[in-house]
Amino acid sequence: MALGRKGARRIVVDGTAYRWRLRRRPTYFQGLAWTPCTFAVEHADSPGPGRTLVVTTDQPHLSNWIGREGQPILPSDVARAIEHALREGWTPTSRGATFHLDLSAGFVPSP
Repeated sequence: MALGRKGARRIVVDGTAYRWRLRRRPTYFQGLAWTPCTFAVEHADSPGPGRTLVVTTDQPHLSNWIGREGQPILPSDVARAIEHALREGWTPTSRGATFHLDLSAGFVPSP
């Protein structure tokens, strides 16, 4: 899975550049606040496709349809998630399946 360049933001963590992207519009389940917000990260300067990191947060998507409040995803949150994923074994420049990092502990879905 490759991350599109359009709408992706650049971040540098420990001297390495990454691109990250958050969906502008929530999925159906995120819109109802049944599932938490997610964002994707990939190595910015990799010559070929690498492993994409998908991070599941503990916050509802800010554009959910039921008005549930949440916190915006900040670049500092993305940097912490990248560092955590690297410690857990994510290798962004190697090929392979998507690496999932679940940080959703404490998320309570809407009824």
